[in-house]
Amino acid sequence: MKIIRIVLGIALAVVVLSSCGTTKTKTSTTNKEKVLAKKYGKIYKINVTTDGIVAKKGTMSKDEIQKWPHMDIYRDSVPGMSLAKAYEFLQGREGETVIVAVIDSGIDIEHEDLKNVIWTNKDEIPNNGIDDDKNGYIDDVYGWNFLGGEKGTTAPEQLEITRIVKKLQTRYGTEADRKKIIEQEGKGNEKAAERVAEKIKKEYEYYLTLKKEVDFKREKAAGQKAYFEGLVNSINSIDKKIQSFTGKTVYTLEEMKNFKPESDDDKRGARMIIKLLSSRIKLKDGLKELQGTIHSFASKADFRYNIDFNGRVTGDDPDNIRDTKYGNKYVIGSKDDEIHGTHVSGIICAERNNGVGMNGVAHNVALMSLRAVPSGDEYDKDVALAIRYAVDNGAKVINMSLGKSYSPHRAWVFNAIKYAESKDVLLVHAAGNDHKDIDVEDNFPNDSKDKIREFADNLLTVGSITRSFDEKIVSSFSNYGKKNVDIFAPGSEIYSTFPKDDYQSIQGTSMASPEVAGVAALIRSYYPSLTASQVKHIIMDSGIEMNQVVKLQVAEGSKIKMVKFDTLSISGKILNAYNALVMADEMVNGK
Repeated sequence: MKIIRIVLGIALAVVVLSSCGTTKTKTSTTNKEKVLAKKYGKIYKINVTTDGIVAKKGTMSKDEIQKWPHMDIYRDSVPGMSLAKAYEFLQGREGETVIVAVIDSGIDIEHEDLKNVIWTNKDEIPNNGIDDDKNGYIDDVYGWNFLGGEKGTTAPEQLEITRIVKKLQTRYGTEADRKKIIEQEGKGNEKAAERVAEKIKKEYEYYLTLKKEVDFKREKAAGQKAYFEGLVNSINSIDKKIQSFTGKTVYTLEEMKNFKPESDDDKRGARMIIKLLSSRIKLKDGLKELQGTIHSFASKADFRYNIDFNGRVTGDDPDNIRDTKYGNKYVIGSKDDEIHGTHVSGIICAERNNGVGMNGVAHNVALMSLRAVPSGDEYDKDVALAIRYAVDNGAKVINMSLGKSYSPHRAWVFNAIKYAESKDVLLVHAAGNDHKDIDVEDNFPNDSKDKIREFADNLLTVGSITRSFDEKIVSSFSNYGKKNVDIFAPGSEIYSTFPKDDYQSIQGTSMASPEVAGVAALIRSYYPSLTASQVKHIIMDSGIEMNQVVKLQVAEGSKIKMVKFDTLSISGKILNAYNALVMADEMVNGK
């Protein structure tokens, strides 16, 4: 799943880092305001209406921005999940520990804010090279690394569209290849050969379409990489000249005003420095962001859209679901290059109130690490087996901040989702960052083969919102869908754990999904009798409404259109932890 960095806001082109047999329709909703749980003689009620709420005015502080997902819409005028109220409601109770599996890139399980909440497989003796619990995974103490590789290494990979093109190219790459297929499959029969030729024609045209897209995007990424490399060089060059001119290594915007660059490169670099300084961004921080941008474009050009690249190091056959003896115990991956899984995990369950870093949504969580998402598209096989591993090892909630537009072995993942449903496990999935309607366009994994009827009722698909409770509430990158997105949650400017005891803000539906997973974990901790399906619908039904017209970017670079917020998901609502817990309490302990 791609993520989006909180970047400079000065035109830097940083790349963006989805009931059985039922129709996908809006669930039955609560009354606008309903009295529910009675606790310690106090009546609690939920309120889903927000008519009359005015968006927060003025500039929010850095601390407020870092904590906005946990704020309360009625108190703060910020569309957070009312987490403080949720914990006030739970005060005096003790919940059960819930295992939450995170299927993602590597997770820094040694992080200061995560190390005390890590799941441990008590039936496995560490580092003895033996499958003690006989589950098929040797030394799987903290989870499993389906990507393999040496300890501490990263996992560059192709996108699924590139892998498809690579396979088709082997079959249809030349005219001689196509003639050979017709001869072999036609078996000398003229009519059979005609049928084969027609089939090949369709597949060949499909191959050409995909290859054209892959070639174009690789060439574009290479050009963007070169552009930003040139920009960085220009900045570094002009920076030295400005330092010489001002006599200072660190200078202000005012101090460089009298400097007149001469060459075009110098002018370009100077313009960028002016933008940075005008935005009160330190030059070193701006250069760091630019280097990240270069790295992103290099990844596209060198790996993701490179037909000749092969990133698989596990030695298995990714097209054979029965070939399961692969991977290893190294769930951290590369602390230098893999940030996604660590950030997602912190959102869910970073240790609360420990005096460091930030607070996750849920306590009473044991975090299971399943490394299955490379720097590229995940393999269907890895996702399917990771879901099954999580289910078989006791997870009750699985977060999947991953996704792609092509899924050649989608049936394997569908079957794994249904297996999770049979074992009462809830899955939470990010809707995707392509600002597209996934009622129309493909986004995998999902819980519907036709985008209309669900084959399982244990998966929540989550879109992303910003901290602005107004027409700008929908994150510009977020996918949406009246039939295939279930709810929206905070996903823009999300502060959470980074590897090596660091904390940073990034954004994406990848960040919205774990907000929901955290609330699901809270519900399953305090109300363990509720089923995965019940938890799913409680979260959807208890969300807050937004009866406003909002801005929606329907495609990259397209014009903004105005739509009603409640047309962008099944529930038409925004996650609210307090409402969800009160509703769960009423369902379990109601009159």
